[in-house]
Amino acid sequence: MTDQFTQNPPPELMSGDFSGAEEPFRLFSQWLRDAEAKEPNDPNAMAVASVDETGLPDVRMVLLKGFDEAGFVFYTNFESKKGVELLTSRKAALLFHWKSLRRQVRIRGLVEVVGDADADAYFASRARASRIGAWASKQSRPLESRFALEKAVAEYGLKHALGEVPRPPHWSGFRVVPSAIEFWHDRPFRLHDRIEFTREAPGRPWEKTRLYP
Repeated sequence: MTDQFTQNPPPELMSGDFSGAEEPFRLFSQWLRDAEAKEPNDPNAMAVASVDETGLPDVRMVLLKGFDEAGFVFYTNFESKKGVELLTSRKAALLFHWKSLRRQVRIRGLVEVVGDADADAYFASRARASRIGAWASKQSRPLESRFALEKAVAEYGLKHALGEVPRPPHWSGFRVVPSAIEFWHDRPFRLHDRIEFTREAPGRPWEKTRLYP
């Protein structure tokens, strides 16, 4: 999945004035491109928040690997803590913070699993060592020693020494289908600009609201 939005955004989006934007994906596309030009590290980094079985929240950083009007996609081990929590609740929140641009984007929505073809294609694009690591790591579970991890990496490296490394059955992607997207831009004296887009369901029209800072 890739950014399917125009490479020639309207002048108001280029200027940093986003008050005229009428839908969020086009605006997010431009802000992400701005971040790719300005941020020194991982402009596609985002925090993913989930909740455990008690309702206590968890949050961690991951990398956005694609987005379009269907939602925002990232990949992980489904047996990890976040994998289990997201499969259970099917709800998540995302946060992008681009410090060099003084901007952030908050996203809330339902979670769905990406198709096998998309997961296979992305997994095949990863470095071979990363694919081996996906087999070797029992993500989020107790590790008895660093040697145990290195041993598992060596064993799976030998097992898949020839040919392609297949995608593990427990490794795939999540898509966060947004019901709310808020854009925040720093302004002097903490009089920040905040605009929130909300919709009742996927495919329904977006409603835009300006928020107090």
